[in-house]
Amino acid sequence: MKELKKTAAVILAGACLLTPWMGLSAESKKAAKAKPYPLTTCLVSDEKLGEMGEPYVFEHEGQEVKMCCKACLKDFKKNPAKYLKKISDARAKEKKAAQ
Repeated sequence: MKELKKTAAVILAGACLLTPWMGLSAESKKAAKAKPYPLTTCLVSDEKLGEMGEPYVFEHEGQEVKMCCKACLKDFKKNPAKYLKKISDARAKEKKAAQ
C-alpha cells in the first residue's frame, strides 16, 4: 500500500511539473501560426498604435490584429470583414511595392 502511495505521489508531482511546459508549447505554436499585423495604425480608428498606451492585440481567424484600445473591438466585431480587408489591401500594396 505504501508503494502505491509513493508511485501515485511521483506521478502527480510529475504531472504538476510538466503541465505548464505543455501549455507554453501549445501557445507558442498558436502564436507562430498567426499572420503578422502589417499596419502601424489601429485597424478600426486608424490612430497610430502606441499613442494611447499598449495596443490591444488578439488573433482572429489566424490573423494577428492590433487596435489602439480594447474599446475598438466592439466596432470590429460588428463587421470584421470590413476591417480585415484593410489588412489584405496593405499586404497587396507591400507585395506590389516589392516587385
